Amino acid sequence: MTAPPRIFDRSAYRARRARAAKARGESFLAETAAGALAERLAAVNRRFQRALDLGSRLGALPSLLPFAATWVHAAPHIPGTIVADEEFLPFAEESFDLVVSVLSLHAVNDLPGALLQIHRVLKPDGLFMAALFGEDTLTELRAAITAAEAEILGGASPRIAPFADVRELGGLLQRAGFALPVADVERTIVRYAELGKLFSDLRAAGETNVLAGRLTTLLPRRLLSAVAREYSERFADSDGRLRATFDIVYLTGWAPHESQQKPLKPGSAKARLADALRTKEIPAGEKPR
Repeated sequence: MTAPPRIFDRSAYRARRARAAKARGESFLAETAAGALAERLAAVNRRFQRALDLGSRLGALPSLLPFAATWVHAAPHIPGTIVADEEFLPFAEESFDLVVSVLSLHAVNDLPGALLQIHRVLKPDGLFMAALFGEDTLTELRAAITAAEAEILGGASPRIAPFADVRELGGLLQRAGFALPVADVERTIVRYAELGKLFSDLRAAGETNVLAGRLTTLLPRRLLSAVAREYSERFADSDGRLRATFDIVYLTGWAPHESQQKPLKPGSAKARLADALRTKEIPAGEKPR
């Protein structure tokens, strides 16, 4: 079996998340994502018995706790939790009837493998819900850094992580064997008075650059000034505040169970769509008259 590409330096990511947790760093996006997951769980109208929280930040947990009788918290970077990497879950099959993850799975190297393991630890008719950063997250910062590096250094280096598209994530749920898979995205635009505040928020969340191919040296002052200039020229509003895009993709999938709804077999419909729309059905290949 071919090993997945090493996109992220997982040890660096663990260290930065641990540092953020120790400093009680605030992550308003994690709280926002947890609130959105709580709304989705409330719509399920079911209280789960044993739930697994996978890598969520401490500030995200209070809104999720009421939805299960008991919780297991697993993360490689938070004191007081079970030390477990999202890519290597140390739990037996069918251990939980709910698994949630808030803004953590976007930084795994083998997301298809992680989803397979999550599916494995769910009981039949168990629910998986996750929030992770999507494709256009930090698109402004990516563009500003790329332009500044091209001007100052003559080329670009890995600075901003690649984030998955919502359609790709929905396909991964299906490939992992989840029933009734749903993937949707919500966009948040945060406005900053200065670029340094965006960098501070990323550090507080433990979400600074951990790409495996990153340069380990600090941004030169000249390059940092160029990034700030590019950002301000291209992504500032009329009042001078800087826009930063955060796309959060929400994933929902169920462990298959015979009680769940299933799609009808092709050709089993008893009514025609054309009749319902009161229109004439035109065979494929024919032009409308």
